[in-house]
Amino acid sequence: MVGMGMIFDETYAPFFEVAEDGLYDRSTGAFRVQLSGAATRTGDRTAAYSKRRGLADFGNHVGENAITDLLASGIDFLCVASPDDKHFAAARQGIEAGRHVLIEKPSVLSLDELDQLVALAKEKGVLAKVVYHKLLDPDHKKLRTLVADGVLSHVNNGYCSLLEPKSISGSQFAAWITGRNPGTYVAVHYLKLIDFTFGGRLKSVQCSGQRGLVGPKDGPTWDSTQLRLVYEYESGREAAFDIHTSWVTPDNFPGYVEQEVQFRFDNGVWNGHSRKRGVELTVEGRTPHDLKTTINNHYNGSFLEPWGERSRRGYGIEVIDRFAREVAFVELGGEERDRSSRLAEMAARGYNDLSADRQVVAAVQSMEAILAKAAAGEPNGLVEVNGRHGGLALFLPGRTEPEMLYQGEV
Repeated sequence: MVGMGMIFDETYAPFFEVAEDGLYDRSTGAFRVQLSGAATRTGDRTAAYSKRRGLADFGNHVGENAITDLLASGIDFLCVASPDDKHFAAARQGIEAGRHVLIEKPSVLSLDELDQLVALAKEKGVLAKVVYHKLLDPDHKKLRTLVADGVLSHVNNGYCSLLEPKSISGSQFAAWITGRNPGTYVAVHYLKLIDFTFGGRLKSVQCSGQRGLVGPKDGPTWDSTQLRLVYEYESGREAAFDIHTSWVTPDNFPGYVEQEVQFRFDNGVWNGHSRKRGVELTVEGRTPHDLKTTINNHYNGSFLEPWGERSRRGYGIEVIDRFAREVAFVELGGEERDRSSRLAEMAARGYNDLSADRQVVAAVQSMEAILAKAAAGEPNGLVEVNGRHGGLALFLPGRTEPEMLYQGEV
């Protein structure tokens, strides 16, 4: 692991604690996945985790050479769950060392960085993947099924919203939040959902936001963002998508995270609300603070199984399980002479491979650039994608020529 924060506790730890007892796949047979070490800033959370689990030989790597030392310990794959602006350096180091890499969303913050990682992974013969656990949400899988089967025809527009409590920005992420925004942190889930589910060609990106709670009202740190994307489809028709994100919702809000989507089609409407799936809970003295009034049991739930075993499961954990199985298939799924074909098969999976992440990263890079200009006193930017100037062209009011963020074709 690179990073041992909240996302490790919620998704990676539950997976590894099951996988160390063994997994089975028809293509590989039985195999074990052992979490052997971590590279972090201070090592405190790593020490606490290894002590709690009784892992005497767990590698606790800190300092400037932490990732180098971790890679030298003989690992097979690297999971990068550090702050988003540090993903690229850690992933590049892992790939250069010939290790498979799984990166938390957003994979990277620019197309130049994405190009480097994709080319390097191909050169080194390893998988380079990104986590988009919301693609495995049962509701989102059903949405994609209806679109793929033609039941829902041509999306016209959509709206997505994700609101997180103040404790996210105010305490859990306080060490790295300066200069960051909730759009990059969570809007990417919906960017990928839209891009993967509906296809199409990204045409333009706009973004605005609010400041003043997490940081100064005229500073580079954003409380909330409103992102708009326009896509064009093979028919020549367009669709617009608005994604609103915030990490300053009151901590006593009934749901830990408020997530909502609506997509309108030629022949229908899809409404989804991850907090209102039919369960409402009240416990005296516990809700809505210690326990939430409306709970999402699909994402990552702790359960007492009917046979007496305690488990943690859900789509946040499943996506990591899928990556481990993909790595196992490449390395254990047949003869060494056929490894390259197995690698190509796994790299062709557009739901998580970096090579299929171009439009998502383009949207993230555009959003970051627009917000940076707004913080510097030049708001209301628009990025044109693959337009008359090529690549990513940032247009600002009062300027006749755009600023090129990326020259090549997205």
